[in-house]
Amino acid sequence: MSKADRRTSHWQVVGALGKAIVAGEFPVGVTLPGDAELEARFRVSRTVLREAMKTLAAKGLVVPRARIGTRVTPKHQWNLFDADILTWHFTVGVDTAFLLHLIEIRMGFEPHAAALAARNASEADISRMMHLAVAMGDPAHTPETLALADLRFHLSVMDAAANPFMRTVGSLIEAALVGVFKLSSPNADRIRVGEVAASHMRIVEEIRRRDEDGARRAMEHVIRVGRERIVGA
Repeated sequence: MSKADRRTSHWQVVGALGKAIVAGEFPVGVTLPGDAELEARFRVSRTVLREAMKTLAAKGLVVPRARIGTRVTPKHQWNLFDADILTWHFTVGVDTAFLLHLIEIRMGFEPHAAALAARNASEADISRMMHLAVAMGDPAHTPETLALADLRFHLSVMDAAANPFMRTVGSLIEAALVGVFKLSSPNADRIRVGEVAASHMRIVEEIRRRDEDGARRAMEHVIRVGRERIVGA
C-alpha cells in the first residue's frame, strides 16, 4: 500500500480504529460505537466507514453482528502476520513477552532460510550479503541505522533462499523486525558494532561454503544473541 493510499479517509479510519483496538481502548468483546458516532468522529461517509470496517474484519480484529453491532474479536483471532497490525503493536508499545514470541517465529524460519541460501544463493547474492554484513560494522552507526542495516541483511538472506514464500513471510513481518532490531540491537559503539558485523559475516561465510548446517547454526546464534539482549541475559 502506497503512502498516498494511507492518506485516504478509508485508511485514516482503519489506522485510528486499528491502533485503538490494539491499544485496548476498545477491549476484546466490546461493541464499537455506532455508525453515526464514528461518522461524526472521523468526519467520513457511511460508505467509507463500512469499507473501513470490512478491512478491519479481514484482519481479524472485529466481527459484525446483526442487530448487535461490530464487536472486537479475541486476540487469538487477530492476524498477527498482518503488517498493519504489527506496526500498530509497535506504535502503541509492546512488552517483553510479545518480543520473545517474535523471536520464536524468527527462529522457526530464518535458520532454514540461511540453509536454503547456502544451497541456492548466486555469487551476486553472496556478494550482496557480505557487503551488507560488512556495512554493519560502520562505527558511525546509531542504534536506529544499525537496526536498518540489520533488517536489510536478514531480508537479503531470505531473498537468497530463492523461495518466494520465504520472502513473502519476510515482507509480512518486516514492520515487526524493525521494532525487534531497534530494541535488541546493541548500542552502536565501536566494539559491539564490530561483534555484530562479525557474527553476520560468519553467516555469509557458511553460505559461501555451501554448508547448510553451518549457515543454519550461524543464524541461530545471531537470533539467540538478540534474544539475550531483550531479556537482559
